Amino acid sequence: MSAVSKGLKRRGRLLVQALRPPTSNAGSGTAAARRTRETGETDRYVAPHTPRLVESPVFILSPVRSGSTLLRVLLNSHSKIRAPHEMHLRTLHVHMDRDFTPDAMKELELDKSELEHLLWDRVLDLELKRSGKEIVVDKTPPNALIWPRLRRCWPQARYLFLLRHPEGVVTSLVNRRRKPDLAQIHAEVLRYAEKLEEARQTLPGHTVTYEQLTGEPEKATREICRFLGVEWEAGMLDYGRHDHGTFRPHMGDWSTTITSGKIQPARRVDHRPDLPPRLAEIAEAWGYQATTTV
Repeated sequence: MSAVSKGLKRRGRLLVQALRPPTSNAGSGTAAARRTRETGETDRYVAPHTPRLVESPVFILSPVRSGSTLLRVLLNSHSKIRAPHEMHLRTLHVHMDRDFTPDAMKELELDKSELEHLLWDRVLDLELKRSGKEIVVDKTPPNALIWPRLRRCWPQARYLFLLRHPEGVVTSLVNRRRKPDLAQIHAEVLRYAEKLEEARQTLPGHTVTYEQLTGEPEKATREICRFLGVEWEAGMLDYGRHDHGTFRPHMGDWSTTITSGKIQPARRVDHRPDLPPRLAEIAEAWGYQATTTV
């Protein structure tokens, strides 16, 4: 067979491969995935950091049921701060559809993580441009669980650590669920608390508590504005006069407390639940007193 014939045959084979429909995830998977299962080898290429459109976004890191929606709407009421509903960036993924796609991206000095980072950054940039403001804030609570990824994506990001007494978080979750499993709730709250404490010990940022936010909102928001480098605005406290979008599940709190448009006092915990020892330890590290289970 001549060299020309071999070349045409190879070209035809590559063309068929390129036009072939993607392999179903339910099947045997890609060749790369099969190699990983068979040899234990993985592609360890890590793409370099690419420039960001939004260099210094702000992330509110907090447990669930800690007042992050209240903090969001207070910040969103500022003329220079855009704080939309929970964006769940961590759930936006890039899927490379062919065996050769990772190699193609590698030639561009990109990998799956960096492609996702570009997508996340574009979402924030689009939101900022649409708002006409200067600072964008994301308050999605599960961000606390992925803070190392956020730091990798945005080395110059800024962080607001929002704390609440774990007893209050536990009580809020118990009251919110139809058939609360206390052990499961303790585990959930501890997971957030552990990661949040890791972030506080590692990242630069400003700490505010739910109790401060509801008890002394002017003082708390003044300190936050100072940290973010903007002038405090009295209109932040009257957040009900501003448009904050829809309040609904998976986008933040949607209770009558938040939709009232007014800052409500923190709910009193009549029965203080006992906490597992490690959760009580973290509570005390945050400046709270706590009772522990035996």
